Amino acid sequence: MTIEAIIFYFFATILVAAAVCVVTVRNPVHAALFLVLSFFTASGIWMLLRAEFLAIALVLVYVGAVMVLFLFVVMMLDINLDRLRVGFWSYLPLGATIGILIALEMGLVIMAPRSGFGTMPAPVEPGAGYSNTGELGRVLYTDYLYPFELAAVVLLVAMIAAIALTLRKRKDTKYQKPSEQIKINKRDRVRLVSMPVEKKES
Repeated sequence: MTIEAIIFYFFATILVAAAVCVVTVRNPVHAALFLVLSFFTASGIWMLLRAEFLAIALVLVYVGAVMVLFLFVVMMLDINLDRLRVGFWSYLPLGATIGILIALEMGLVIMAPRSGFGTMPAPVEPGAGYSNTGELGRVLYTDYLYPFELAAVVLLVAMIAAIALTLRKRKDTKYQKPSEQIKINKRDRVRLVSMPVEKKES
């Protein structure tokens, strides 16, 4: 067994254990921290697959931005953990079915070349000066240009929809209207009062 295989099995074991803890732990903060651990180990596996750009993007985008924001939101909000646990076991059959299907699909993909149902191309060793990021950019902006632009438009629409949903009017929220604030007159806000000067008795 090579050193790469040992590292892969080590990272895979940590990834599976952390993913199970994400679902089973009771504290949402602990679940988010286990999810961060899952992202780190997944990026390590991608580094073994020579996908450096995806590994770095996973750490920077998900761990550095999304999960930090999620942790801040979870820790700032007063979350009722008892309400979160209500109905947890009712979703167990559906979750177990989906998990078994995913495991079967992954097993079929792994065992297909060995069983003769399919052939998997041999990995090609990149030459000197090969850039994973440059190759990914070349493929995205040449072969997959239109799907890439379509995904960008979908993400833009999702961002606009999220902003529109958060800006809806609520009865318990106070709003400021700058157009009405600049129309004020100093006579309506300031009143000059003339008072006699008091002299101190010596």
